[in-house]
Amino acid sequence: MNKSEMIDQIAKSADISKAAAGRALDATVTAIKTAMKKGGMVTLVGFGTFYVGKRAARNGRNPRTGASIKIKAARVPKFRAGKALKDALN
Repeated sequence: MNKSEMIDQIAKSADISKAAAGRALDATVTAIKTAMKKGGMVTLVGFGTFYVGKRAARNGRNPRTGASIKIKAARVPKFRAGKALKDALN
């Protein structure tokens, strides 16, 4: 499912216009990004939790030349599915 299909589904389920559904989806995604940028967690009960993970610095290899390179530490987005979501899939 892509963004436009998601907007169509939201509009149909909530009985609102596609424009309003698009604004609601954009606002939701922006709120999640903003909270995660601050290092916070976003928990949607029954769906799951978005959080920021840490990836340590490490050494890697350039696949083309085989030369050793240093890969910087990074903060990465992660998602942990909630029980209701897991149960819905099984």
